[in-house]
Amino acid sequence: MEGTRKENKMGVMPVGKLLVNMSLPIMISMFVQALYNVVDSIFVAQIGEQALAAVSLAFPVQTLMIAVSVGTGVGINSLLSRRLGEKRYEDANAAATNGVFLCVVSSLAFALFGLFFSEMFFRAFTADETIIEMGKQYLGICTVFSIGVFVQVAMERILQATGITIYNMLMQGAGAITNIILDPIFIFGWFGLPAMGVAGAAIATVVGQIVAMGLGIYFNHKKNHEVSMSFKGFRLNGRIIGEIYKVGVPSIVMQAIGSVMNIGMNKILMSFTAVAVNVFGVYFKLQSFIFMPVFGLTNGMIPIVGYNFGARKPKRIKGTIRYAILFALAIMAVGVLLFQLFPDVFLRMFNASPDMMSMGCIALREISVSFLFAAVGIVMSSVFQAGGNGAVSMILFQALSHGILSLCVSLIRQLIVLLPVAYLFAHTIGVNAVWWAFPIAEVVAFVVCLIMYRFVDRKYFKNLEKGQVLENLEGMEPVEPAV
Repeated sequence: MEGTRKENKMGVMPVGKLLVNMSLPIMISMFVQALYNVVDSIFVAQIGEQALAAVSLAFPVQTLMIAVSVGTGVGINSLLSRRLGEKRYEDANAAATNGVFLCVVSSLAFALFGLFFSEMFFRAFTADETIIEMGKQYLGICTVFSIGVFVQVAMERILQATGITIYNMLMQGAGAITNIILDPIFIFGWFGLPAMGVAGAAIATVVGQIVAMGLGIYFNHKKNHEVSMSFKGFRLNGRIIGEIYKVGVPSIVMQAIGSVMNIGMNKILMSFTAVAVNVFGVYFKLQSFIFMPVFGLTNGMIPIVGYNFGARKPKRIKGTIRYAILFALAIMAVGVLLFQLFPDVFLRMFNASPDMMSMGCIALREISVSFLFAAVGIVMSSVFQAGGNGAVSMILFQALSHGILSLCVSLIRQLIVLLPVAYLFAHTIGVNAVWWAFPIAEVVAFVVCLIMYRFVDRKYFKNLEKGQVLENLEGMEPVEPAV
């Protein structure tokens, strides 16, 4: 029966059409996902600048939760898509089941952090008791009920790996609409409810995530016919967990870099004024409307690359990469235009004070210069992580282990160059020069990506196109270049 299954569309559909088919629902869903934190911040800003500062300072922990959930999801996605490409269906089922279990355990770890360490976290940034109390309320609720976001992401990645991404859009849309409706009701106390302030914003967020999680479980159970998950008699599989984390851990670290970057920037900016922290917080929320669709694009690309490595089809991989870069550049170009022309419009949404408006317009215009370079960096990072054990990262540099190239690009973009330059500019030129650290970091990462990909293309892809196939993907030595 398994031998008679039709070839998955990821192995046969024209790559341009396939990438749009796979990515568009994810791009829309991730665009909608960006509404979660943005809507929270818009409503919270109406309470006051202290409330906005509390939510802004909490954001790195939220991004860390996303990093762990998405990173684990990438590991699930990569392993699942490769096993489907290799027609190893029992392993595919086990990958999905073990992956969901890992996400549940991760949510419990964050719940413990929220219960016992949230106050310590906020005191590292400020002595303002109002900000600390608001931050504790907001972060505590978001972490204790984080099972919603963790399991939701797992469900999304399982659907992505099997090519039925339309349901992700429905999940995200339902969650976001729930959040948007409940935000003002809980924050300001509409319909006879007590006004809960920042706690209300957090409750609205987690309820939206739980709604999306519930839909994800339903869609995988009823609509996903390629993967079957069952926890009856469930036992952990160490080999599969190792496979998931071989790709997932570098991805988690890579994405967690964003949290470290946020913390570092908040420390630099807080030494000047809380207004600068709010500006950075607002920028990070606004840029998600541009970056999230690009991440959606690369999330649609990853299973295509993984599947076609499993199926030994290098030409389809290269075609997918080319289309992904072109689409990402188009999205980022729109973002550059919006941030250059209408920064004041965006800032007014957050009830910006005159000081915040002045600094914010400068920040949005300076940082947006980096967007086009970031497009290439994001796509190439995803390429380098897509194949996991026996696929892209193995082919790229076996000696460097899995996902390392992706990690290197992210480190350059968000830590190695960005934070030192930001600190230097802040203390030598002034706070308004800090924002130029972003374009500088993205240009450096762009150059590194081009060098990495040129080497890979010359040394590996060209050999594959000449008919040299990879045998034993799970433990191979790199293919020697043709003489």
